[in-house]
Amino acid sequence: MHRSVHIALVSLLFSLISSLLIYFIARIAELEYDFGFLFLFLFVSFVLSWLFFYFSYEMSLNRRIKNITDRVKLLSKREKDPPQILVNLPEEKQDPLLELDNEINHLESVRQQEIEKLLKLENHRKEFLGNVSHELKTPIFNIQGYVSTLIDGGIYDESINIDYLKRADKSVDRMIHIVGDLEQISQLESGVLELDYEIFDITELVRDVFTSLEIQAKSRQIYLEMLNPNMINILVYADKFRIRQVLVNLITNAIKYGKDTGKISIDFLDKDNNVSVFVSDNGIGIEEVHLPRLFERFYRVDKGRSRAQGGSGLGLAIVKHIIEAHHQQIKVSSKVGEGTTFTFGLVSGFTQKSNQ
Repeated sequence: MHRSVHIALVSLLFSLISSLLIYFIARIAELEYDFGFLFLFLFVSFVLSWLFFYFSYEMSLNRRIKNITDRVKLLSKREKDPPQILVNLPEEKQDPLLELDNEINHLESVRQQEIEKLLKLENHRKEFLGNVSHELKTPIFNIQGYVSTLIDGGIYDESINIDYLKRADKSVDRMIHIVGDLEQISQLESGVLELDYEIFDITELVRDVFTSLEIQAKSRQIYLEMLNPNMINILVYADKFRIRQVLVNLITNAIKYGKDTGKISIDFLDKDNNVSVFVSDNGIGIEEVHLPRLFERFYRVDKGRSRAQGGSGLGLAIVKHIIEAHHQQIKVSSKVGEGTTFTFGLVSGFTQKSNQ
């Protein structure tokens, strides 16, 4: 409203000046004129000048808005998914104000998501530091207690000296295990740890892992099986040592947190140049609320029971990073009271052979 009034005032001023100029020229030149002509000229010049100033102002405004919009778009190009505002409309039908409004709304949304993500990362960082502190604090305090007791004279008490030294040694091993796992995760995340790719038979690797974990499984009367025991020569292209680590972690977890007289089975699906590996158990299962965070460092479904079972709380995080280092994904599905299944993929060794 104010803009139109300003344009009208400027146009009126321009028209009055033009009319007065015509009037004085006619007087000086002693030309014939009448006031009706002057009023008509005043009206026509007012309309034409108003149209001229209005569209000039609009064009100038549109250029400025377009310039701002282009700068906003340039900023938005730094995003992974830059906005495509009104891309389907012809250029002459684009509304600069609407386009600018959409761009700003998009950036506001993106920035808000970034802030929420940073807050979430900050919360995870604090939680991670708290978990590291707690995991290391327990064995440190244990070692301190045992060593202090021995220093205060317990070293001469044959009923406790060897036992306390063994307990202190066990706590040291736990600390070394935690630090080693943290170092490994750091190397996997930073890409420092290079994978040693080779073609191997994963069924043979599974049998080897079953053999190494047989005693641990029998202690809880848990049966280890491949769903198709006659399945052989399923070749994959991966780091054999790291994939063995993945299988050991998944099967060990199933043994620790499964139920006595249970069953752990492994199956394969060779399809579309990829081999899918399924590690399943019929244990107690995991509530759905825990599944999204299951692969986080130090995340425990049942904190008391998990720590009692030992381990660093980093096994599944390491598994996830190893699979992702192979440019694959690992998924988990579970039902309480029925069991849990972990699924991950590997590149088929037959495909790799044909490409060589």
